[in-house]
Amino acid sequence: MIDGSFMTSLPDTWAINKRFILLAINRWDQPYERCLLGGLTCDSDDYYNSEQHSNAIYMPKKSADEDLYIGFFNTGAYQESLGGYGGIQHCLLPAPKHLLIDLDEEGHLQHRLFAEQQGPESMLNILGY
Repeated sequence: MIDGSFMTSLPDTWAINKRFILLAINRWDQPYERCLLGGLTCDSDDYYNSEQHSNAIYMPKKSADEDLYIGFFNTGAYQESLGGYGGIQHCLLPAPKHLLIDLDEEGHLQHRLFAEQQGPESMLNILGY
């Protein structure tokens, strides 16, 4: 289970069965296992690999003492437009934290926070509370 929703963050994964580059960010040195990725919503379409028999996903095995971070790459800016940012999302899930990752002039990986995860105050304000 991912801490989020494919229907909210990557709508093309469920709407048109689009597949993006998916990689584990950490735990590369751990054994891998076949897995299915599902979102937090109550919707039965909120999962990533709808064709389980032909498109297996392999990720490092889950560990009770260390989180697994995954990245979806080459998603394109329109995923944000379709999913929306900072508004009210499917099942009232908050907009996730956004990071920018780039190489500096010396070829070192750099990252910075673009936007924090949406908080409940922002969502209540949009709803008029």
